[in-house]
Amino acid sequence: MSALRTGCNISSPRQSCASPLESVGRPCLKLFGSKRILRWSETQSLTLTSRPSHLPRSADSSMAYSDSRVLPQLDGNKDAKVESVEPSYAEIIVIRHGETEWNASNRIQGHLDVELNEAGRQQAAAVGDRLSKEPKVSVVYTSDLKRALETAEIIAHSCSGLEVIKDPDLRERHLGDLQGVVFHEAAKVNPKAFQAFTSRGTDQEIPGGGESLDQLYQRCTSSLQRIGTKHKGERVVVVTHGGVIEALYKRASPGGRSAGRVPNTSFNVFHLSDGDSWTIKTWGDVSHLKQTGFLKSGFGGDKSSG
Repeated sequence: MSALRTGCNISSPRQSCASPLESVGRPCLKLFGSKRILRWSETQSLTLTSRPSHLPRSADSSMAYSDSRVLPQLDGNKDAKVESVEPSYAEIIVIRHGETEWNASNRIQGHLDVELNEAGRQQAAAVGDRLSKEPKVSVVYTSDLKRALETAEIIAHSCSGLEVIKDPDLRERHLGDLQGVVFHEAAKVNPKAFQAFTSRGTDQEIPGGGESLDQLYQRCTSSLQRIGTKHKGERVVVVTHGGVIEALYKRASPGGRSAGRVPNTSFNVFHLSDGDSWTIKTWGDVSHLKQTGFLKSGFGGDKSSG
């Protein structure tokens, strides 16, 4: 189930929001370069539990929602007493990297090493500030691609210099010959690779060294399981990519409907328990972006992620 936060309407780029309540019905927009970026969004929070399963079924299947909650925030009091994570599970906060210029221009990234843009750095700072006010994080794991690594380093710095561990298995899906291509031109530029990319077959590899969805699913879910097993009783952060996060969602919700859009630096909380049980506690939370904003459109962070 979802809780809709107060929103802002797109209008003049020169107007700004004072507060959530004051902004109701008023135009509100923030510009980064020439892009329009919304400043408020819908936050989804749900609880889903699964046991290990085979590769994910169709994203069109139904999914049951249960009682929902967002894990508590400490409103800036770092010394507040909080319950520790139980030793039977690891709490893993999975965060998508900040925005890049290629996200904004609908260009397919895959394994190409694209840096954050200024909006992405602001997003990373916002999520880092949020984490610094919440229960203690032990360590930050990240994809070794620059857009994820820089996001992770900004988060680690905000949280008193946490260790950052690079894991190539957390990389985005390799998209072969489509990497570097603008998404809406892909079908014309390389029809064979685009057909493989859009295929319903999860075992379909993309020409040019691209991975199948099955290969992506296997490597990134195995990576998160390793992290969860190592850090039982701890709270850790994982910074990764839209396609990876969708695969992790399918592992926690086999047969469930699509994860939907995964905005840059969105906050997704998994509990990995004894017996290899995965539970989603919070999904798609971008409440920390109320000042910096995020792209409502633009390639990446959904079923056609790259």
